Amino acid sequence: MTSTYFVALATFFATVGVADIAFIFAALTKDNTGAERLKFATRGILIATVILLMFGFLGNQILDLFGITIPALRTGGGILLILIGIDMVFARHSGGTSTTNKEDAESRQRDDISVFPMAMPLLAGPGSISAVILLTTGATTDTDFWLIMGALLSIMALAWVTLLLAIPIQRILGFTGLSVVSRIVGILLVALAVQFIFDGIKSSGLLG
Repeated sequence: MTSTYFVALATFFATVGVADIAFIFAALTKDNTGAERLKFATRGILIATVILLMFGFLGNQILDLFGITIPALRTGGGILLILIGIDMVFARHSGGTSTTNKEDAESRQRDDISVFPMAMPLLAGPGSISAVILLTTGATTDTDFWLIMGALLSIMALAWVTLLLAIPIQRILGFTGLSVVSRIVGILLVALAVQFIFDGIKSSGLLG
């Protein structure tokens, strides 16, 4: 049971982009007051958490609506997570866990960044939404499901603290420190994603 929690924790840590959001948030709010940063961080986290929880609780219904099977989700979701992990290892930004250049330019013109780009697509983006559905629909017991949801809430709480400490973290880690953390997490994410793909193919019955 504890392995379920820690696998989910590592997956959410990577897909939510906890290691990256400090730098992005610090850059976007460098001219804002401490009170404004607190408001942006809190609103962004709350909105993103509601979005991710919704996909966690309604994952099976969403799959049924679109006629997607669990094996297909595991295989497709694993491929998406591999691409995100590769981006993290090579320090590339494709929009899976960060904003694209166009989104970043638009966000700098906004007075309130809590909804866009903080809540979406930074915190509740394609990677984290896929991870939530992938993990929760793959839970075999109620205990596993609630452990996964607990891991999600733990990561969102960590993300909130990270946003509040964004400027000090930026000063301490620097670009090099962030790159090291991101690459390590990216390697772990790729390994987890490959396992998801293996499980998806195995459970699909394609191999007999």
